[in-house]
Amino acid sequence: MTKAGQQALDDAGFEVSPRTWRRWESSKPGWPREDYAIALHTALGKWPEDLGFQVPPGWVRASPHQYEGDGMNRRGFVSVTAAALTPGPIAERHVDPALIPYFQTQLEGHYRADMLLGPHDLIGTVSAQYELIDRLVRAAKGGTRRGLLRLGAAYAALVGWLYQDAGDLGGASFWRGVTLEIAMRSRDPHLIGYSLVNQAQVRTDLGDGAGVIDLCEATLESSGALAPKVRIMALQQQAHGASLTGDRRAVDRLVDEASQLLDRVDDDLPWGNACRRTPGYLEVQRATCYGRLGLGTEASGLWAQVLDTVPATARRDRGVYLARHATAAATAQQPEEAVEIVREAAQIAVDTRSVRMRRELKALQRAMSPWHDAPIGQELDGVLTPVVERR
Repeated sequence: MTKAGQQALDDAGFEVSPRTWRRWESSKPGWPREDYAIALHTALGKWPEDLGFQVPPGWVRASPHQYEGDGMNRRGFVSVTAAALTPGPIAERHVDPALIPYFQTQLEGHYRADMLLGPHDLIGTVSAQYELIDRLVRAAKGGTRRGLLRLGAAYAALVGWLYQDAGDLGGASFWRGVTLEIAMRSRDPHLIGYSLVNQAQVRTDLGDGAGVIDLCEATLESSGALAPKVRIMALQQQAHGASLTGDRRAVDRLVDEASQLLDRVDDDLPWGNACRRTPGYLEVQRATCYGRLGLGTEASGLWAQVLDTVPATARRDRGVYLARHATAAATAQQPEEAVEIVREAAQIAVDTRSVRMRRELKALQRAMSPWHDAPIGQELDGVLTPVVERR
């Protein structure tokens, strides 16, 4: 390794210990860890085997696509992952308790910005703040430390969500794991339940209905000690798991049970507030589950009601709902209505670059496949062309 190589890694934000550098500069450097291999490729444009590292017997380089998320590049993943793994110890310092409300205010701002911008413009900012919180936690004492731990979990959960929205389920799963670790360290039962529901969200995107139900049932086993908001989150996410297993009766039962708790949400927890921020929150979940179950007419009617209440500030969510509404209309054998509904969603998908939204639009294309060669199918292709071109 050359000094130029070391400088390139430094410029890219990857810290390498002096001991590791000495090993790399030997005549026969051993094979680096996989995170270092990705960092080297990010900084230098070459894999370890191209830099003189000794290749393990029988080893074969994985195909490049395994290092590229759907919509997220590996440099971004390694860089923000480093924020969660910053080595210690941290020098002693006074940590003012006033930082807790400061980070709470920032968190609310990030939630609002996510609705308007989508994931890509926020991941770096939020993960950098998580890194700062992690450093402060190591130096803080008593109640200040506990408060920062709880905030750190909320920030990690948001980074995980941003990765999930960007289509990188590997990155999302990593940060959901960070969230769970901090929640366990905080010993806060509400936060532990919240982190398990976050894990269930990833399982939902993976189509693992049984896994979703497992995690939600584990959360609800201690429901007596949980804030109503956390119980609502677990119940509605379990409904998604039920929809993946084809159980409509369970979907309605779980969403109805969650609905009975909405009036009891009165906590000041800074995370998991979608049920308060999102108009028609539980009907959104029911409509999504109905769509997944193939109940096009029922889902379409619910989406029409929900979309009348979505504020302009929730633009990204509106795009997702519109795409799901269009898919429900197609499932209900109303292709012309589906194309009309999706026009606005396509523009929002272009503006926010949300991979989650693009996946919803792909679901619409599948639902519209019976009309692929018809004029209405060609019209849909024209509407979605800008989304495809911006990938």
